Parts: sequence; C-alpha cells; structure tokens
Amino acid sequence: MIGGARVRLKGWQQAAVAVGSAVGALLDPRRADLIAALGETTGKPAFERVLERMKMSSEGRAVLLDRPRVISANVGHAWDLPPNTFGAAYAKFMGSRNFSPDDRPPVRFMETDEIAYVATRAREVHDFWHTLFGLPTNLIGESALKVIEFEQMLLPMCALSVVGGAARFSDKQRKLFYQHYFPWALRAGMRSTDLMCLYYERHFDEDLEDVRRRWGIVPAPPPPHAP
Repeated sequence: MIGGARVRLKGWQQAAVAVGSAVGALLDPRRADLIAALGETTGKPAFERVLERMKMSSEGRAVLLDRPRVISANVGHAWDLPPNTFGAAYAKFMGSRNFSPDDRPPVRFMETDEIAYVATRAREVHDFWHTLFGLPTNLIGESALKVIEFEQMLLPMCALSVVGGAARFSDKQRKLFYQHYFPWALRAGMRSTDLMCLYYERHFDEDLEDVRRRWGIVPAPPPPHAP
C-alpha cells in the first residue's frame, strides 16, 4: 500500500477536510500536511487524468509498473554522480537546503492504490522539477513552480497556492512575480513534455542540459537587474 494507512472519506467529509485544510494552509503556509490534504481532497479528477496519460506513455507505464519511490534509499547514489549530471544537480539542490527526500507527508485520502501512487509520485517529483527549472524554494520560486504544476496536472490546489502565495507577497515581490516569473512559468509549463510520464531515476546519470533540451525544459530566467 502506498503512503501507509489511508482514510476513506464520504463526500461531505472530503469537503470539510478541503475547507479546513485550505484555511489552515493560508494561515500557516509551512503546514505541509495541510497543503497535502488539500491537494488530495480536491485533486482526485486531476490525478485520474494523469493516470490515464501515464498509461498511454511507455515511460509512464514503466513508472506505474515499478512504482519507484523518491526516498533516500533509492536516490542516495545521486550524490556520487559527476557534477554535470541531472542526478548530481538534484543532490546539490537537496544538500544545499538540508532537505531529505523522506520528509514528505504520506498520501492518506485516495481510494485506490493506483491513484494513491500517482498522488505520491506527483508529490515526490516536486524537487526534481525545482532542479530542472532552476527554481529556488522561496515564496516566488514555489509560486512559479505551482503555475507549472497547474499547467501540467490541473490540480486545483496549485492554483489556490499561487493565489495564497501572491497574497503574502510584498509589493516588490508581487511586481517581480507577475512581470517576470509568471509569464515565464506559463510558457515553460506549456512547452515542456508531460512531466508526470518521466522515469526520472533512469536519467540521473545523463547530462543536465541534455535532459532539459530533450524534455523541453526552459530554466527560470535570472531576476532582472535593478536600474
């Protein structure tokens, strides 16, 4: 079973969890558990669409068959790869922030193992996307990545996260985001391949710029210089 013990919710219970999670996440954006619960209780139709796309892709089918997990035991070899590789870039991203791939909360509110795995996979490849798009983990970087995630998966939680993030921007951050990062994220999300259909772990030893080109990844532009 993916994600440990799961909880089956009736319709009204899902709505209650979704509303409570949304309010709690807006009050405290650091609550990863609330953000995760919001994504699950509002995202089932989106995850079902992703599942169907994965089934139509040879690499996506391989992911569904193997069900790889992005946990330390499975990705630790990335730290030993040559510096030009995708795996080494991911290891550098994680290490520089003292992140662990084991820190993500488990999926709890999906009805089937198959959909639960897709939701888990979406959660666990988040840091791969940070690495590929060259986005920081600050408020602007996370909001920009949520734009790409929404375009890729149409998850309502992603749109809500962008709105919630923008509400916490300073005036300077808001201007930077909407004039610089938001337009880029819209283009980047549309241009890139179907990112949920990629078996990332099989590409760790490949050159980072090569995989970016092959997958249509446009890295985030540097912030504009102040006049």
